[in-house]
Amino acid sequence: MESKMDGTVGKALAVLEEVAGFGRPVRFSEVLATSAYPKATLYRLLQTLTNQRMLAHDPDTGMYTLGVRLVRLAHDAWRTSSLAPIARPYLDELSGKTGETVHLAQLDHAQVIYVDKRNASQPLPMFSEAGKVGPAYCTGVGKAMLAYLPDDELTGVLAQQSWHRFTDGTLTDEAALKAELAAIRERGHAYDREEHEIGIICVALPILSERGRVLGAISVTSSTLRTTLDTLENNVPLIRDTADHIAREAQNWRFPESKMTA
Repeated sequence: MESKMDGTVGKALAVLEEVAGFGRPVRFSEVLATSAYPKATLYRLLQTLTNQRMLAHDPDTGMYTLGVRLVRLAHDAWRTSSLAPIARPYLDELSGKTGETVHLAQLDHAQVIYVDKRNASQPLPMFSEAGKVGPAYCTGVGKAMLAYLPDDELTGVLAQQSWHRFTDGTLTDEAALKAELAAIRERGHAYDREEHEIGIICVALPILSERGRVLGAISVTSSTLRTTLDTLENNVPLIRDTADHIAREAQNWRFPESKMTA
C-alpha cells in the first residue's frame, strides 16, 4: 500500500518531469495548464522542489528551470548506472570506422533511453540525443533489447508500449512485433526500417552479459538519402565486436537490476 510520503514524493517527481519535458524555462501558468494537480498543490510542489534545488526559480522572470542539484544527480547516475563511461572508447572507434551515427541505449521502465551518441562525419537531424527517451517497439536499439528479454519481462514491457503509428512502417500491435523479435533472435541483429522517423534507418545489436542478461544495445544509424539497410548491415561484425568489448568491460561493474515493468 502506498504511503502518504510515497504519494508526495511521487507527485513531486511527476511535476519535476513535467517541467523538464518543456525543454526550456517555463512559467507557473504553463505548468498549471498541463498539470493534473490543482493550483495550490502544484505551487506547493514547485516550492518544495525549488527549496531542494531540484528546480531553480527566477523571481524577476517568474521562470522555473532545472536546478543544479538535479544536474549533479543526473551526472552521478550517468557515471555510475549507465554503460556510457565504459563504452566511450569503443563508441569512438566504431564511429570512426563507420562514419555513421552511433547510438548507445538502455531500457528504462519499458522505454529506450539514449545514454550516449556519436554523430556521423556528416551529421543528420534526428530525434535521438543522449538523455532522450524513445519508444522500444519501433527503434532498432529497442527491438534489439526486447528480443533478448526473458518471456516474463517481455510480457510486462509489451503491455506498456503505446503502439503509436509514427510512420507507415511502424509495427503497431504485439503479434507483429513478436514475429519481428523472433526474426531478430534468429539473425542476431535488429533493423529500424524507417519505423520511428521517415528516412532514418539503422542496424542494432544487443549488449548481453555472460548470462545473457540485456545490458543495452548499440546501433549504427543513417539516412535513406545516402545509404541502404543492406549497406548498413555490412557493419554488423564491427557492431558485434563493439558490443562484445563493452559487455566484457561491464562484467566488472555492478549495474542496478533493471525495473523494466515498474
